Amino acid sequence: MFCVGALNSEDGVLVNVAPLFVEKSETEPKVGMKFKSENEVFEFYKKYAHHVGFPVRKRTSQKNNERVVTYVAFTCCSREGRKSSNTSTTLKPQPTSQTGRKARLSACSDTAGVWSITGVHLEHNHQTSPSKSRVFRCYRQLDVHVKRQLEVNDIAGIPLHKSYISVVVEAGGYEKMTFIEKDCRNYIDKVRKLRLGEGDAAAIQAYFSKMQSFSPGFFFSFDLDDEGRLKNVFWADNRCRQAYKEFGDVVTFDTTYLTNKYDMPFAPFVGVNHHGHSTLLGCGLLSNEDTETFVWLFRIWLECMEFEAPQGIITDQDRAIQNATEVVFPKSKHRWCLWHILKKLPEKFGYHCQKASILSSVHKLVYESQSADEFEHGWFSMLDMYELKNNDWLIGLFRERSRWVPCFLKTSFWAGMSTTQRSEGMNAFFDGYVHSKTSLKQFVEQYERALRSKIEKEFQVDFKSFSQMVPCVTRFDLERQFQSAFTIVKFKEFQQELTGKMYCDIESSDEGSFSTRYVVTEDFTVHERVKEKKFEIIFERDKCTFSCSCHLFEFRGIICRHAIAVLIRNKLSAVPEQYILRRWRKDIMMMKLKSFSSGLKLKQVILLYQSWDQVVLVI
Repeated sequence: MFCVGALNSEDGVLVNVAPLFVEKSETEPKVGMKFKSENEVFEFYKKYAHHVGFPVRKRTSQKNNERVVTYVAFTCCSREGRKSSNTSTTLKPQPTSQTGRKARLSACSDTAGVWSITGVHLEHNHQTSPSKSRVFRCYRQLDVHVKRQLEVNDIAGIPLHKSYISVVVEAGGYEKMTFIEKDCRNYIDKVRKLRLGEGDAAAIQAYFSKMQSFSPGFFFSFDLDDEGRLKNVFWADNRCRQAYKEFGDVVTFDTTYLTNKYDMPFAPFVGVNHHGHSTLLGCGLLSNEDTETFVWLFRIWLECMEFEAPQGIITDQDRAIQNATEVVFPKSKHRWCLWHILKKLPEKFGYHCQKASILSSVHKLVYESQSADEFEHGWFSMLDMYELKNNDWLIGLFRERSRWVPCFLKTSFWAGMSTTQRSEGMNAFFDGYVHSKTSLKQFVEQYERALRSKIEKEFQVDFKSFSQMVPCVTRFDLERQFQSAFTIVKFKEFQQELTGKMYCDIESSDEGSFSTRYVVTEDFTVHERVKEKKFEIIFERDKCTFSCSCHLFEFRGIICRHAIAVLIRNKLSAVPEQYILRRWRKDIMMMKLKSFSSGLKLKQVILLYQSWDQVVLVI
């Protein structure tokens, strides 16, 4: 075994006391040493150079008639050769790392493919330093763990220099590092670029241009970086844009499903249509999930939808999305996904000896609190009971309670949605069309196929609502009014409230000058125990208007069982049109067609209905 043990004048320590090795022997490079491949030669030379303290690189190579490499030369230092600079002057000399050395290693292969070292020059007219080897470019590398940590921290908005410091601490100091901060910055810059295969950018642009030529209502936009490379993409066909005009009052936005499952940065805007089904309202492919990227996406989407912002938007707790929402949709109500929050409870309190009781208490407060005061009183009681006053996560949740607790949000219309699972459901719709190896170009093409399948299913549901009718379960004229107006799905929801009236009882009424106040009690079962809950309904008979403390109509657009009990008590046979929301009507598309088809021939109207996404072309 051969060891190098020279004294380094720069460091003042004995260097290279570790043995140098190759698969067959542990020594420095010598003429005649044999290897299985060119790469094996290079890796052996790199190990030797790393121990001695200098970088290596491939300088020249030669190929035979079959274009196979048979000769290669590696220079043993970046300073080999001479470098001249036209910009260097006596007053402003430019740094250079080349000093005219001849140190190098050459090797060639025989007819059997065995490589042999044919020349070695190990002389160095400069100091070498093994402690500096980690700084040379050829030895620097990021492992998988570090890459993942940098990506997660970048998404969380943590500055890169802080991420780098944390990695240094974890490694045990700078001398243990195999990379420098610049490598981390270069890696993050690289992953922020949209993951495109060869030719994907041009193919996507050509595909979108083709779609736009077929339908002028097709909208797309590209976001480029400073070097003109594709970063982010947004597109929406005309069907999405027309659907937004009817169903864009509440939108969910979620980026997790395809990103997690297929490593596909898909960002859909999703609403709920008149059948209660998810409907796509535009989507994007993103290179990054930071505030700047989301601001770009939201602004482009808003432009696509003629600058009509949604009344409400539901997202997860992502800080970058929240920041972008405040910038682009300052007047829209922003709600956090309730499912994502409650999902974190077991993780946050897995250590607590009373974990089950805490989870039960939080769920009860969230789902059973009728008012803000009731929730807040119960919240503070829970903190006292389980000694959680100093829990930072709960403190943050309470501070933002108006974004996620139902009793703070039920007075606004959310189309019955409280989670982003609409977005996740839309993402899941692409199952069977994409997989882990799907390129971005393939995804865009598969997107159209998947969406057309969904459009066909929506058409069939529309047809079912027109051609079939769910029978009434009572003799009330009120039920027949909703039967003739609502889609099948929404009429069934109304029927659930109507039949639920049997569990309600009008406990008292208080006549006023303009309205009557009713107190309605409802019996419901929890864990096989019957409980009672009281609701207050204000009814104005002259105007035939009403409101209930449960706020089901405000939240979902469906009249609640408590109000139905009062309406039937007052023998009302019908309600004003304001209680039959346009967005739940079975004839909403025919109403839209009527407004578009004025002056058109019958054939044109039929084509217009059958291909709604081509409406501009047909007209």
